[in-house]
Amino acid sequence: MSGTKHSLPGDIERTSLAIIAAELEERGIAIPPENQAVVRRVIHATADFDYAEQLRFTPGAAERGVQALRAGGVIVTDTNMALAGVSKPALAKLKGAAFCYMADPAVAAAAKAAGTTRAVAAMGHAAALHPGAVFAVGNAPTALFALCDAMEAGQFRPALVIGVPVGFVNVVESKERLMAVCGRLGVPAIAAMGRKGGSSVAAAICNALLYTAAGQLDPAARGW
Repeated sequence: MSGTKHSLPGDIERTSLAIIAAELEERGIAIPPENQAVVRRVIHATADFDYAEQLRFTPGAAERGVQALRAGGVIVTDTNMALAGVSKPALAKLKGAAFCYMADPAVAAAAKAAGTTRAVAAMGHAAALHPGAVFAVGNAPTALFALCDAMEAGQFRPALVIGVPVGFVNVVESKERLMAVCGRLGVPAIAAMGRKGGSSVAAAICNALLYTAAGQLDPAARGW
């Protein structure tokens, strides 16, 4: 490790976030204080400053998400990869829980019977079990469309929808519809507009909200 600086995890994270804050200022990008934790953690996870301009928030979305998690709320993800990236210690501190139903046999059977994707069936299953959850979609635009359909039908009202699927087919359209539907219905939403996103981005947003809710934005509060 000769010549290496900042080798401890907490030091690396603090230094990285300080660099991100400085570069945002250099670029003339001002992030509203209530959204800073989310934007900075996504950039920290991706090293991609495009997210500073591509992340969109309905009014008060980040704070509503924090409040839901502070009250011991549930997070539902569309992939097990995103689920794996969500901080379990922070969830435990808040007495919350996180679930992904993509591998559930009942979901697979429902998808086959309905002739739809597992993502759609998983969201329907999760919405029935956890109607007030934080839903984090990082992969499947069909999952976002399913959530929008259910919200418009009055079937449930989530605490927050995080819409950051990545790709080329229906991705842009799903995010645009999410923001339109959530804006109209008053449902909090955070989306990464455009093609970029992914499970790591979904997990990063969840963790920014979890760390804020648990008072753990500084890694020292997480034992680092």
